[in-house]
Amino acid sequence: MFGFGPTELIIIAVIVLLLFGAKRLPEIGKGLGGAVREFKKIKKDLSSAQTGDEKDIQTENKQSSGKESNIEAKVREKVLEQVPGVKKVADAKKKIEKAKDLMK
Repeated sequence: MFGFGPTELIIIAVIVLLLFGAKRLPEIGKGLGGAVREFKKIKKDLSSAQTGDEKDIQTENKQSSGKESNIEAKVREKVLEQVPGVKKVADAKKKIEKAKDLMK
């Protein structure tokens, strides 16, 4: 496992326990598990979409070359739904871009 022996893993586990505390470790594990599940789900969705007609996908990609890809759109939606402050930041960024356009 990345060249770490049992001693190094135990030292890392103790440091993580001291940094975050015993009460926060289950929350961190749950969050990491949810993230891994979401990435696996997106990967599965994309692999099933790729097994479809390749010509349709290529045509769609050529038409939407200026737009964001399907992966980026799905990841963006998931992040906006699950991370609390990201939606506010994205809205603020849009407002700033509009203000910049008006200033030009």
